[in-house]
Amino acid sequence: MYPYFFREGFKKMTQLTKRASMALAAMLLATGLLGAPQLFAQTHAVATTATQNAEPWWKHAVIYEVYPRSFQDTNNDGIGDLNGITQHLDYLKVLGVDAIWLTPIYPSPQVDFGYDISNYEAVDPQYGTMKDFDHLVAEAKKRNIRIIMDLVLNHTSDKSPWFIESRSSKTNPKRNWYMWHDGTAPGPGHPPNNWQSDFGHSAWEYDAKTGQYYYHKFYIQQPDLNWNNPQVRKAMYGVERFWINRGVDGFRLDAITTLFEDPKMRDDLPVLDANGKQKINEFGDPQLNDTMTNNLPEVHDVLRELRKVSDSYKGRNVVLIGETYLNNIGDLKKMYGANDDELNLPMDMQIGFINKLDVGLFRQRINEAQTEIDGNLPLIVFDNHDNERWDRYGDGTHNQDIGRVLATILFATRDTAMMYYGDEIAMVTTPPTRKEDVKDPVGITGWPKNKGRDGERTPMQWNDGPNAGFTGPNVKPWLPIPPSYKQSNVKTEVADFDSMLNWYKELITLRRDNPAIKDGKNIMLNTSDNNVLSWLRQAPGQPAVVVACNFTAQPQKVSFDLSSQGITSKQAKTLMKTPGSSDPASLDSVNLPPFGVYIGQVQ
Repeated sequence: MYPYFFREGFKKMTQLTKRASMALAAMLLATGLLGAPQLFAQTHAVATTATQNAEPWWKHAVIYEVYPRSFQDTNNDGIGDLNGITQHLDYLKVLGVDAIWLTPIYPSPQVDFGYDISNYEAVDPQYGTMKDFDHLVAEAKKRNIRIIMDLVLNHTSDKSPWFIESRSSKTNPKRNWYMWHDGTAPGPGHPPNNWQSDFGHSAWEYDAKTGQYYYHKFYIQQPDLNWNNPQVRKAMYGVERFWINRGVDGFRLDAITTLFEDPKMRDDLPVLDANGKQKINEFGDPQLNDTMTNNLPEVHDVLRELRKVSDSYKGRNVVLIGETYLNNIGDLKKMYGANDDELNLPMDMQIGFINKLDVGLFRQRINEAQTEIDGNLPLIVFDNHDNERWDRYGDGTHNQDIGRVLATILFATRDTAMMYYGDEIAMVTTPPTRKEDVKDPVGITGWPKNKGRDGERTPMQWNDGPNAGFTGPNVKPWLPIPPSYKQSNVKTEVADFDSMLNWYKELITLRRDNPAIKDGKNIMLNTSDNNVLSWLRQAPGQPAVVVACNFTAQPQKVSFDLSSQGITSKQAKTLMKTPGSSDPASLDSVNLPPFGVYIGQVQ
């Protein structure tokens, strides 16, 4: 099927170092282009198991977010499915993935593409069957890959049997499972207060049958559950147990900070500009803060209860990950719990979502994550299905090199790393150009200021053939294939050792195999340098590693004095560097090309 690819791939292999050739061969095996992928995956799995230590599996792990609709379609309906994920487990194994986070696969009307759930204990038929899910879990386990489910606790679909019962009458037993309130006056048009939906306009929807409003932090079709009701808590903890019993090793807790609202129903305050004038948001609404509907202290009670359930599975190390968009490191610290009894890994969005290459700000926030969360491990995230991809940092000229910088920060700092499908092949954000093409209701409501989230959810680019290998050649995929697939795809990049794919693989391999990068302290260096972000990884009894990332479009020269860390040597062995750059003669003079990276082990 790929005769030219084989010939050119092997020709390039002969020109590479032994290590590079082995990495390339591994990738070829994993993608099925050289055959026998199971043999390679099993051999690699045994080696990994032998080196595991006693700490929880999720510490220092690489977690790979999969948006199932967009990963691989195996039944040619244009929508990705569970069997498509299973099909690529060998690829993920060789890449170095420890766990897969699946965005919701539950039955859903798909108003919010799965985040509006009608049944928490089943699989939506468009993704497959429960048998397909069990097969995915079993095959992933063979490769030492864990499955993490998305657990949506804040709201259900309005088609959930729970909500259908709740809205049927004021006296229904499930009425108090949701947030029902009288308006400020009878009839529609008089909501209880000024709270807004995160997806535009009022967060209150009038129900003519019962004459009350229900609250929805997100879409109208996503009514919020009432977490003050013990029956709601019992039901959701039952869902947690259901999936752990099915073999799941963790949960990403969606919108976890929004479970509670101000019991006094007070209005949110307006956000004003520098002149004291009310700001208007992208949906045309008055901009408000959300202090009455987000990050209330009662959330921590629920987190402790969720943790008790997960910790009751002794020896499983079930991980709880929180979607935690927070304002400061102090709030992030609280999410771990005063006794480390809440989230295992709250997402640290304060580093990856700086959204500008500011050395000082990156240095500050990385250092906060290393020193101000009581020694806990940060979970660093740069992009996901709700945000523009990594290329939002790009300058249009050096995007690939900037992508290498971001990947280096993600994988070479002390953290658990979360990446998004396609990051490893430099997939870029590709928003729709016409409103009539928008699938995401956020884009439909917010167009043109907010074009929605379709641009970061386009299908995975496996090859340069029809539909990028995502689905059959004569099938219309649920979202268009971006033009970039001709250059950015697994098949093309696996044969190019200087590709982003091989940069990711080398970084993840280094992270797994080098003791300093895997377990060492993270110490910021050259803290007055506003052009280059540098840090040291240092583990007791192991050679230290220095990392330097140029944040500018100009060449930079840096020098390292490590004497304060007890290191006198000025010599380093190059572990990784930006393609085409030179090895330094000494740590006194490290030359970095524009947006260049250098990683060296001190000798």
